[in-house]
Amino acid sequence: MSEARYLWPEDYMADPSAHVFNGKITIYPSHDRESGIPERDNGDHFDMKDYHAFTIDGDPMTGKVTDHGVVLDIADVPWAGRQLWDNDVAEIGGRYHLYFCAKDRSDVFRIGVATSDSPTGPFKPEPEPIPGSYSIDPCAFKDDDGSVYLVFGGLWGGQLQRYRDNKAVHSAEEDTLPVDGRAALEPQPDEAALCPKIARLTADGFAFAEAPRDLVIVDGDGVPLRAGDHSRRFFEASWLHKEGDTYVFTYSTGDTHLLCRATSKSLYGPYTFQSEILGPQVGWTTHHSIAFWNGRRYLFHHDSAPSGGRTWLRSMKVKEL
Repeated sequence: MSEARYLWPEDYMADPSAHVFNGKITIYPSHDRESGIPERDNGDHFDMKDYHAFTIDGDPMTGKVTDHGVVLDIADVPWAGRQLWDNDVAEIGGRYHLYFCAKDRSDVFRIGVATSDSPTGPFKPEPEPIPGSYSIDPCAFKDDDGSVYLVFGGLWGGQLQRYRDNKAVHSAEEDTLPVDGRAALEPQPDEAALCPKIARLTADGFAFAEAPRDLVIVDGDGVPLRAGDHSRRFFEASWLHKEGDTYVFTYSTGDTHLLCRATSKSLYGPYTFQSEILGPQVGWTTHHSIAFWNGRRYLFHHDSAPSGGRTWLRSMKVKEL
């Protein structure tokens, strides 16, 4: 891979979701800030309050980067309490739908949607989160037929371990972090790992058209990855794209700080683990997206080097894959 380019050294932006809209790469990061909250495994110190949108004129490695300012503020989201974490955007019916996660007033993560006539916002949020939504890190994937799907989920602070079959079966009081290197409610190391979730959206993009199902990742023998396989199992940071007739799912392993790649000929999987695509970076989290420009593939991600390694102050960057 090429050397990375930091895209916006003026401020701390992380978790960049990149798409080509109207002939430009548009990036939707989360916005880190000094919250004054001590660092914890559950991510309380990531207390972000707004989103910006950025565009790049031309080549991602050399083009001018423009900050289009705040496109959504948590103060304008009626149901949200705190922590605007990762987001993503899809064009649906000529409008742009921003899917974002935030904790509601009871401190449970939900996924909301906000819309705009422009890919650079501002975005107007719906009064309630998507019914039946939970956890974090929504990735909005549009398939060749125009159908849009959300892929989501994240362990530990992302609360995925509290859910089974789309129902919250454990409470926050049970969810003590960590226990022997894993979340208290994760499966045992020799059991199947928790999976990211995938669900088709309704035609208008405001609700699930089906119950979220597991996006299962398997090894080369077709066996689902185990919860103790921390170098390959899913932790957070879903990204789904398509290359020809192959669906490519990339994700973070979390506590082992890797980005990994799995593929399938079927949208719903199972996805076969293929390889690691990025090793550990400075800072705890690894979160990314992949976009194409002039036939080349680019990895957008972040690290904490510009802030001196403080994991809650991250800077987005790009490199060619």
